[in-house]
Amino acid sequence: MRPSIWRSVAGCLLMVGAGPVPLVPFQRYTLANGLTVIFAPNHDVPTVTVDVTYHVGSKNERPGRTGFAHLFEHVMFTGSGHVPYGMQDRLTEGVGGMGDAMTHYDRTSFFESVPSNYLEDALWLESDRMGFLLDSLTQAKLDNQRDVVKNERRQHIDNQPYGRNTELIDAALYPPDYPYRWLILGSMADLSAASLDDVRQFFRRWYGPENATLTIAGDFDPRQATVWVRRYFADLARGSAPATRPAVAPIRLAAKRRLTYQDRVPSPQLTLAWPTVGESSPERPALEILGDLLGVERTSRLTATLVYERGAAAEVVAVEHANESAGEFVITMTPTPGHTLTELEAAADSVIDRLRREGPTADEVQRATAERAFFNIRNLESNMGRARALSTGQVFHDDPDFVTKDVARMRALTPHDVQRVAERYLSRGRVTLSVVPIGQLGAASHPDQSTEVH
Repeated sequence: MRPSIWRSVAGCLLMVGAGPVPLVPFQRYTLANGLTVIFAPNHDVPTVTVDVTYHVGSKNERPGRTGFAHLFEHVMFTGSGHVPYGMQDRLTEGVGGMGDAMTHYDRTSFFESVPSNYLEDALWLESDRMGFLLDSLTQAKLDNQRDVVKNERRQHIDNQPYGRNTELIDAALYPPDYPYRWLILGSMADLSAASLDDVRQFFRRWYGPENATLTIAGDFDPRQATVWVRRYFADLARGSAPATRPAVAPIRLAAKRRLTYQDRVPSPQLTLAWPTVGESSPERPALEILGDLLGVERTSRLTATLVYERGAAAEVVAVEHANESAGEFVITMTPTPGHTLTELEAAADSVIDRLRREGPTADEVQRATAERAFFNIRNLESNMGRARALSTGQVFHDDPDFVTKDVARMRALTPHDVQRVAERYLSRGRVTLSVVPIGQLGAASHPDQSTEVH
């Protein structure tokens, strides 16, 4: 175990911009089997959050074998070697707490928030999932959860208006074997083809302690927690093979790709998507602010112009989606009756071109960065927010305190920084997706230049 690092409460204020940014005091160490452990004690309320984040997501899958990471999120709740089905709920929701999980492109997280006196139980539950899940995994359990996941895809993607937008855009943005091309939920065909042996091999490779971070935040005694962590996690075996992650090359489109998709939707919708950067890129904060300046609040440039001044759009959303190794800048617009997608695209391009030429004002950037900083800091108020921030920093940056540096970087942005990323990324080739009601191909933006996809 390497020496622990404590951050004193007195040292938890960093002057950034106009005010102090609070840090989260933490202790970090590593067990001999590779498990990273982070403690963040806080005694404001008598509850504690346990978060176990595995550095594995849909990015670690491959074509023909997609959806495994999300499938395991479900399988992990069906019981393990010493935890029968239903015990997880009884020791979380049954004692006044909660337990849940989340699968992302780059990570899978399991977490419980419980009264402080149930911390040991939560650690036992997570250690049994990590070390003994396969002891109770059967073909019947796999088949049952496979059907649950398929139904989730039907509900949230296939039968949801505009639900396939992300799938269609990513298929156009990325090459066939690119790790971010497929959905987290995977494809129906791949889920059907997954064998019990396939699933077991995926678990053995990616869900060992050396590929996980255990974070405890809230009302607990670090000395007692250290005893419990060693008792339940120290003897767990490493994974079957080193966690070698796929290489992810930058993507650049040479030209615009226009797609049209007929869907059971009440009105057309237009989405513009440009490939950008990953989580660790120094340009990612400026791209996030660019999204805020274009389409978040009513004063954002696209929203103000298209929704409130011209009345041409019912809604505009602009956002930078940054995964660990790649990202995409996405603008979605829905027209009001009497206005077309071609009109919206031209108007949006006009607004974007002006921002690229002139840059934003200092006041725009100051407001947007202050709001971002406030949002990130406010997330640290809860045990869950602290645990999530610490584990995210550790998994993606090897730095639990990354949230503080990220806020500092955000607050230091200038109008020139935002103008530079707008010019660099929004002047490149992009994917333009028109989703239109069935039988209305002519409602697409520039329909004569667009290719229909299915």
